Amino acid sequence: MCSNLISAGLSKTRRAIKGTAFGDKERCMQVQVHTDATIQGGDSLETWAHEEINTKLARLKEHVVRVEVFLTGVDALKATGGPGKKCVLETRANGRPPVAVNAEAEKVKDAFNAALEKLRRTVEADLDKLRDKNGRESVRGVDDAATGTNG
Repeated sequence: MCSNLISAGLSKTRRAIKGTAFGDKERCMQVQVHTDATIQGGDSLETWAHEEINTKLARLKEHVVRVEVFLTGVDALKATGGPGKKCVLETRANGRPPVAVNAEAEKVKDAFNAALEKLRRTVEADLDKLRDKNGRESVRGVDDAATGTNG
């Protein structure tokens, strides 16, 4: 059974998101939130990020093992009129190499949502490449558990 795991301090949080049943095993997606000193929000930010990831990656719960969120302030860019916040999301899907995406915006929420949408599209495209449209076994040799196929 999945449970929430929260480490001490505001700079790092790890939570497990309860996944859908997959055979007899239940899959969990871990979420880790890392912030620098310029990002404020504490538990409310971590809870919000957890809920957004849970909602937007709901279809991918059985494939995604972990999502790491890195939120930072980019003062150098802000001074020149550029975006002030940066979000980097890194994930690992079962049997696949890690995928990382980033986005920058004026607000943490906007940077996070843009990066999360990029991550969703990237992971879905990667997993779709493994699935054969006619239901045949993939020539790439990826096991059924990683792709979610039945045959």
